[in-house]
Amino acid sequence: MRFTGKTALVTGGNSGIGFAAARLLIADGGRVAITGRDRAKLDAAVAELGENALGIQADLDDPAAIDSLFKQIQEAYGKLDIVFANAGIPGSTPLGSTTAAAFEAILRTNLTGVFLTVQGALPLMSAGGSIVLNGSVMRELGSPGSAAYSATKAGVTGMAKVFAAELMPRGIRVNTVIPGGTRTPIWTRGSRAGATVDQTEQAISPLIPMGRFATPEEVASAALFLASDDASGITAAEIVVDGGSTGAPWGAPAFRKG
Repeated sequence: MRFTGKTALVTGGNSGIGFAAARLLIADGGRVAITGRDRAKLDAAVAELGENALGIQADLDDPAAIDSLFKQIQEAYGKLDIVFANAGIPGSTPLGSTTAAAFEAILRTNLTGVFLTVQGALPLMSAGGSIVLNGSVMRELGSPGSAAYSATKAGVTGMAKVFAAELMPRGIRVNTVIPGGTRTPIWTRGSRAGATVDQTEQAISPLIPMGRFATPEEVASAALFLASDDASGITAAEIVVDGGSTGAPWGAPAFRKG
């Protein structure tokens, strides 16, 4: 079991990719603290994950909440071996109709929150530790209306490389998983409220070479590989889980002949 004796933090672990990662970590011997903003969803996730899960309600926009998060992890577990900084929010920020507050709210959660999460975890981590950040192919797709979200995911990519350089002397690895379209609730929130994941996948899948969204487990498995000792020689790297969307876009069903 790859994670026996290891303790992990998965932010945004009450649904989607984060929940899948927490479940796989526990199945592989680990114990996991997960965060979420919604108490009911967090409690339901912990009930499903079982006794090796610790749910901590935390708004990662709040530095005081981040401080409290790590105090609770220290009290419960004493250390951290793995951090999967997964929490993030979507949001439409089109040119011409976006307020500063709306733009900055996405930056606060998706970029500043990730920085503060990693920074807060460091006193609990030692040599052999692993940090994985959750990025997105949106960093490079130029999707209209996504300026803030895309900027944060490009920023995550840049921060990961800086973190890796800074933490090499401490023996802590830092890598990034880059999901493409994935079957998670993000497709039903914010400006997409009222849509279903199935409807969205049906609309977008012709533009994905594999012809479908990834499952949360597929993305989580890539993140957990990077977190594990199987990747002990890997830092400042990325694994892209996008069905070929960025590497082989012309292989998508929409562009195939016959």
